[in-house]
Amino acid sequence: MTILNSLINWINYKRIYEIDLYREHAADIQQEVLFNLLNAAKNTEWGEKYDYANTKTWEQYKEKVPVGRYETIEPLINRMIQGDKNVLWPGIMKWFAKSSGTTNAKSKFIPVSRESLDDCHFRGGKDVLAIYYRNYPEASLLSGKSLTLGGSHQMTNLSNKAYYGDLSAIMIENLPFWTDFHRTPPTEIALIPEFEEKISQITKTAVTENVTSLAGVPSWFMVLLRYILEYTKKSNILEVWPNLELFIHGGISFDPYREQYKRIIPSAKMNYMETYNASEGFFAIQDDPSSADMLLMLDYGVFYEFIPSSNANEDHPLTIPLWDVETGVNYAMVISTNGGLWRYMIGDTVKFSSKNPYKLRITGRTKHFINAFGEEVIIDNAERAIKEACLGTGAIISDYTAGPIFMSESQSKGAHQWLIEFDTQPSDIDKFTTILDQKLQDLNSDYEAKRHRNATLERPHVLIVTDGTFMEWMRERGKIGGQNKVPRLSNNRDYLDGLLRIHESLNK
Repeated sequence: MTILNSLINWINYKRIYEIDLYREHAADIQQEVLFNLLNAAKNTEWGEKYDYANTKTWEQYKEKVPVGRYETIEPLINRMIQGDKNVLWPGIMKWFAKSSGTTNAKSKFIPVSRESLDDCHFRGGKDVLAIYYRNYPEASLLSGKSLTLGGSHQMTNLSNKAYYGDLSAIMIENLPFWTDFHRTPPTEIALIPEFEEKISQITKTAVTENVTSLAGVPSWFMVLLRYILEYTKKSNILEVWPNLELFIHGGISFDPYREQYKRIIPSAKMNYMETYNASEGFFAIQDDPSSADMLLMLDYGVFYEFIPSSNANEDHPLTIPLWDVETGVNYAMVISTNGGLWRYMIGDTVKFSSKNPYKLRITGRTKHFINAFGEEVIIDNAERAIKEACLGTGAIISDYTAGPIFMSESQSKGAHQWLIEFDTQPSDIDKFTTILDQKLQDLNSDYEAKRHRNATLERPHVLIVTDGTFMEWMRERGKIGGQNKVPRLSNNRDYLDGLLRIHESLNK
């Protein structure tokens, strides 16, 4: 082990010990977080309204404060943007993360306090490094640079006192100067708003660097890596960066892209590490390379509650604290944070695989599912079924989405339509569809019941769309790059019809 690695592991020792305490003291840690949040915000407008000063237990907290979504606090956030202080969090809020997720087609401006930057987002980045070096003590990560592909929005004035941008842009604006020596591209390129121009400039800058790690969303990073190979005329990324060893990814499921990355980075020594990081907070880190489950980070100034997903759309849903969750149950996540979000339903659904320590997987979004016929198909079902179909037919997927085909005069039964863009097409599309359908039935008893003897649902309708369809669709919607994601499932045909229109236009 090098002197540098020994120093890194020595520095990380105390933090790793604290993380290991999650196993024994999760409830204590989370309750301390809640009481610290309540104490910090007791003199704000929100804290006075809900009597934080006299709130001594979680049970009192949940009785006083309603579960809310973005619409609940949007008027207060608009006031904070105009410079009002002590509204949801002490002081004046300077930074707002423009979220790629939307509510009723509107952008969300998530408040980002100094505390949430330092104690949540930046701490999460440090813990990724600490956990990685615990798992790989001989790593050479810091011998080179990390290539990050973040959002496409520069910091923009919302008012005289407030600025907005992608979370990545806010973090870049607030990073200490010395981090510039360990990352690429430089700030002026990282914040280029146009995605195509950004990847062009990143390529020209980064191909001459010693890049040892990558960090970003798998779908957009794949676009960048392919551009780099075309620019350099190399056959794989290791010919450009021979010391590359880690991809830190998040935002979307990595499974549909795993084979593409293995092909473009052909090394058994390449490591992949998933994080659960959103505009609202940094929540979880994959701490075991042999498992895709992520460790829920308990001391980042975020207090967690959970709602069984079947009750998530109720007006007054019953919530449970972390210490009462069960494994294998699909939950909608509710957070209270050091950014001034209180019992806020983030819109993600998760499922715990372990309670000692608490580990989870993201299973989808509360608004992204198919339940047109009572089948309750969630994103986790779709991802696992797609993976199985690819394994069974040698296919590699670039992108996909699915939604309902409704009953009509010409369609006596319902069905699901899957629009899929392949990097490598399946050997047999009929076999691919059969495996997809059967795996969905294995995973989801409601779907299985609707498919039994074609009672309500026909076999899935799978259409292979033309290369570039999804990219053009995202470009048309102004959602290229950054944290923007292709929605995997929808309960209506809005996404499908838009994609079909582009697919047909590309085939003219």
